[in-house]
Amino acid sequence: MTTAGTVAEGATVWLTGLPSAGKTTIAHALAERLRAGGRRVEVLDGDEIREFLSAGLGFTRADRHTNVQRIGFVAELLASHGVLALVPVIAPYADSRAAVRARHRANGTGYLEVHVATPVDVCAVRDVKGLYAKQAAGELTGLTGVDDPYEVPQDPDLRIETEGHTVAESAAAVHALLVERGLTT
Repeated sequence: MTTAGTVAEGATVWLTGLPSAGKTTIAHALAERLRAGGRRVEVLDGDEIREFLSAGLGFTRADRHTNVQRIGFVAELLASHGVLALVPVIAPYADSRAAVRARHRANGTGYLEVHVATPVDVCAVRDVKGLYAKQAAGELTGLTGVDDPYEVPQDPDLRIETEGHTVAESAAAVHALLVERGLTT
């Protein structure tokens, strides 16, 4: 991974998927595994970023794009300093994700996109925030993947089908991708 005096290569691992797909849970399980192996890692949780970095932004397409670009900038900054930035953020629009990927590539920073592919009905059952229930009751509109768009990644670096798989298995799949790409051991 590293030798004395060198910094491991950083990269951004963007976990995209519907609300309650398991993105954050997988990211935290992976982060724990990577830290146990001595890897520098940060989880940029979408909810925390919205509260602190993107406070005041709404959920219009333009605001969602701005939010994704802000998160992408922070992730790239961390990655440029040898950190693996795990980004469990919905990022519903393909063009927003593509812009983040392009910026990383233009600056020579690694970027991997992981689609956490969980069916909407499974997400609704897992929903700890009650978003799906609120949307079904008419108390919430603009829920990504239900009454607001989610553009499924066409060519992610990895697609994880979480239904029927444990968190550990899903985190292991992302870890295997990182090993394959030379980003960890």
